Amino acid sequence: MSEKLSAAVLLQTHYETLIRVSQVLSRSLDFHQTLREVLRALEITGHLSRGVVSVVDPDSGDLAVHAVHGLDHAEYEAVRYQPGEGLIGPMLEVGRTVALARAGDEPRFLNRLGIHDKDLPFIAVPIKVGGALQGVLAVQPDAPDDGWLAERVRFVEMVANLIGQNVRLSLDVEKEKEKLTEERDTLRRTVRNRHGFDNMVGHSAAMRRIFEQIRMVSKWATTVLIRGETGTGKELIANAIHYNSPRSRGSYVRINCASLPEGLLESELFGHEKGAFTGAVGVRKGRFEMADGGTLFLDEIGEISPAFQAKLLRVLQEGELERVGGSRTLKVDVRVIAATHSNLEAAVDAGAFREDLYYRLNVMSILPPPLRSRMEDLPDIVDHLLQRIGAAQGRSLSLTPAAQRRLAQHSWPGNIRELENCLERAAVMSASGEIDADLVHIDRLRETPGAAPSAPVASAATGAADLDERGRVIAALEQSGWVQAKAARLLGMTPRQIAYRIQTLNIEVKQL
Repeated sequence: MSEKLSAAVLLQTHYETLIRVSQVLSRSLDFHQTLREVLRALEITGHLSRGVVSVVDPDSGDLAVHAVHGLDHAEYEAVRYQPGEGLIGPMLEVGRTVALARAGDEPRFLNRLGIHDKDLPFIAVPIKVGGALQGVLAVQPDAPDDGWLAERVRFVEMVANLIGQNVRLSLDVEKEKEKLTEERDTLRRTVRNRHGFDNMVGHSAAMRRIFEQIRMVSKWATTVLIRGETGTGKELIANAIHYNSPRSRGSYVRINCASLPEGLLESELFGHEKGAFTGAVGVRKGRFEMADGGTLFLDEIGEISPAFQAKLLRVLQEGELERVGGSRTLKVDVRVIAATHSNLEAAVDAGAFREDLYYRLNVMSILPPPLRSRMEDLPDIVDHLLQRIGAAQGRSLSLTPAAQRRLAQHSWPGNIRELENCLERAAVMSASGEIDADLVHIDRLRETPGAAPSAPVASAATGAADLDERGRVIAALEQSGWVQAKAARLLGMTPRQIAYRIQTLNIEVKQL
């Protein structure tokens, strides 16, 4: 009766310990911490103490001690067993369980860790994953052999099997992490190459100065203002600054300030709380929050209203904002890069742009040169664009000498964007991939070499191509019956942009 009771008690102990071990293994994928908790559960519930887990070192093939109940990592990190060494070393060769009624009876008993008792039984079982040995679980019962060694061995083998399943899951997770890390790093390299210096072409003195400015300013979190005509590559410069900066691992968020009305622009940049306005069905982060720890590129910064300028100034000065409809102040760490083709100095003089915001933005100014002032870069830019267009079309593209001469005769008031559009149209019309002069259609403007066109405005307004900017705006307004929204569409502007032009150019609006 006593023997049956002992068996029942042992079975109950093993059952409760297995439940506790299973719970421990299901709680975390931190392999080292999990093993320590398993060994603790074996001692407290299972009366199996002095637990040690050793794992196979994939480089050396040795068994390295990985977790010991009751010892700090520094006390066992250097302990390892070679094949055939000690009681567990032979398991590297045969992979079978070792069970001793008394550890001291085995001459190979080393007690290298100094924690085992030679008068107690010793059990060491293999931890396998997919049939391959991954490690060894070794324990000692709390009392001398009482005849239940075989039952305890089977129980420890069950625990080792559970550990093996956890090891398999941990290995799968680790492999997936390595795969994702590799993919992330590959994507980062691809993005950095796509948006770095390799995507900016030119060997002229003007471009060399731009490259040097980018290299210098990329090192710091200084606010940058990129100024220049439309199509000169302001966004490429912003991209290069971010992806070559210490913030390149952070988010890079872009927004065109001229493309949104003021109310929506505030929500986009600062976010909004639920119920802040009609349609605000939930909390939404703004672009500043999205860019926290990274970079925010504010394109067309010259088109924002004076009222919004004050709100933007606070974020730039204090790094603080409130979401629309909210009262909680949020701190953000954002590097701001702004861009504009507007004359901000004139806007400051006219009272259309805050002077304090101007100085806050214009800490470091970069002025990409227009294409007409660096025509020596034209062949390299054309080659770069043809490679990109050809890659998209899946074929090789080339220019005849006549086509090259025709491109060189134009002054490119639309800058690189106009050049790219011209080449893409020509490529579409070329059946063979060779682009001759008859396929190079330059829609706008005169083709006089060295001509210096005025500020680029779309030529949709009839007869406006040769006028200055004020004349073109007036011509578009007259053609549209002085309806500003229609005139803006003719000129390729937003209503806010044409309103700003009317104000800064002192155009008297006629009421028809």
